[in-house]
Amino acid sequence: MPNKSAALKEALKQRILILDGAMGTMIQEYKFEEEDYRGERFKDWHVLVKGNNDLLSLTQPGVITDIHRKYLAAGADIIETNTFNATTISMEDYEMGSLSREINLESAKLARKICDEFTEKEPHKPRYVAGVLGPTSKTCSISPDVNDPGYRNITFDALVEAYIESTLALIEGGADLILIETIFDTLNAKAASFAVEEAFEHAGITLPVMISGTITDASGRTLSGQTTEAFYNSIRHIKPISIGLNCALGPDLLRPYVEELSRVCETFTSVHPNAGLPNEFGEYDLEADEMSVEIIDWGKEGFINIVGGCCGTTPEHIKAFANGLAQIKPRSLPELDVRMRLAGLEACNLN
Repeated sequence: MPNKSAALKEALKQRILILDGAMGTMIQEYKFEEEDYRGERFKDWHVLVKGNNDLLSLTQPGVITDIHRKYLAAGADIIETNTFNATTISMEDYEMGSLSREINLESAKLARKICDEFTEKEPHKPRYVAGVLGPTSKTCSISPDVNDPGYRNITFDALVEAYIESTLALIEGGADLILIETIFDTLNAKAASFAVEEAFEHAGITLPVMISGTITDASGRTLSGQTTEAFYNSIRHIKPISIGLNCALGPDLLRPYVEELSRVCETFTSVHPNAGLPNEFGEYDLEADEMSVEIIDWGKEGFINIVGGCCGTTPEHIKAFANGLAQIKPRSLPELDVRMRLAGLEACNLN
């Protein structure tokens, strides 16, 4: 498999790259029931599996491919694999941890195949597969028991083991880069990053790594308590190709943190926000034309290098972003002073 790192970096210097939108939002449109998730292979599975969207890469591969195709046709440069919850840790919610490797592998193959089809038609605009590592359903920093603050239901080593397995399968399936996304706990991100490096060494290949955290509310902090700059300081040593923010908030509420990240980040930035905040029915109301106004302004202000959509976004959103940003130059990388940049919950930068 050719390493496309150099081509990706060059593309990022030339234009704002478009990431795809929400996978879950698109899957909901199919109104799948339990039997649709199970398919023939898992028709007798002993627990309910409805909602296990990653499993659809095995039971409904045509649907997942079709969703990828719609995003690529809308203008996406980077397609995310359908593996957000595909680690052994998250798959155990359905007692399917043993399927983790297969789901990651097949999901990457699906994305690879459709990206190659589009690249063959438009060689001047190569498409890239981002192998997705989600945050898992557990957190290394926060106790799930309010009566026992010291309790943890996962260890750093267990996270590393799960992330290594997923990463190796994503590489084998044809991923061009690895996207560690929706990080609400920085320690989980560190485990993922360590695992990715281990997987690269094992596979004998190094791919670009994107890292995207999530600001959980208007406090401007991750769930584990860090500000945007503190989060950046905590992971900058990994030297990812991009650091960004996604999920939780709509573009209006996310704007100040996107601007802050643009100021402090010495590498490329990425953002893929929700289509606003969910309404009382858990749905997202921000339409493509409304959302694109904010996204296009981020481009004009020089905040972004990669942009896409998270919960509630569709190919219509991505098309609006792609069209609106087509003639806007990407963010220039700032020259930052050499300083010791540390972080707890807050950033601590020393001369």
